[in-house]
Amino acid sequence: MSRADFAEGLRGGFAVAVAAAPFGALFGALAVDNGMSLGELTLMSATVYAGASQMVGIELFGHNVQAWLIVASILAVNFRHVLYSAAIARYVRQFTPLQKFFTFFLLVDPQFAAMAKRGEEGKPVTFIWYLGFGIIIYVPWVLISLLGGLLGSFIGDPKALGLDILLPAYFLGIVLGFRNRDNFLPVAFVSAVASAIAYHYVGSPWHVSLGAAAGIILAALMPLPAVHKPEPENEPHEV
Repeated sequence: MSRADFAEGLRGGFAVAVAAAPFGALFGALAVDNGMSLGELTLMSATVYAGASQMVGIELFGHNVQAWLIVASILAVNFRHVLYSAAIARYVRQFTPLQKFFTFFLLVDPQFAAMAKRGEEGKPVTFIWYLGFGIIIYVPWVLISLLGGLLGSFIGDPKALGLDILLPAYFLGIVLGFRNRDNFLPVAFVSAVASAIAYHYVGSPWHVSLGAAAGIILAALMPLPAVHKPEPENEPHEV
């Protein structure tokens, strides 16, 4: 059963790893372009392991921003992981402390989406499945980041090639995966509008957390969907 779960996790995560490969290569190329060494960018991918915040980090590194502001900006982008952790808490209660450490370390957006969907479908969320899903994304991400740094000079200007669209397209795909949820449209709309306004008046990366907060507040204020209980079947009468 453990081998079957691990293999299932590998199969599920493989598609994500393939889709994330261009994004990892883009990060490596941009990191070198902003003055990071190959060792530094590889260490960042291996330890931070969060594509969006890594992008924010290298942009700030390139502008010689103070260290505390870089840390605060990365925390602002990654604040959603606090919500992810709360949402999956019911699925990891039986995990050991060491398993929980690796669970939260590997908790990226597609990992959360797959775990939440699996749990809602009533399938067992085992650590070995989770590890298989996560490791097949994590290892290629680190290696392809390094490869992007090595071959970045052959890519040229990523924006000129339109590669900068990868990040918003990636997150749009994650969001649309929850489109069947109750109140999805109003919450997504309010989050998008609030994020755009925050980007204009406050700036990046704070618009990410402010947009998310607006969506959370709206979701909390909206009434819960009605739960329809099945009608009790009429018991047969004795003759």
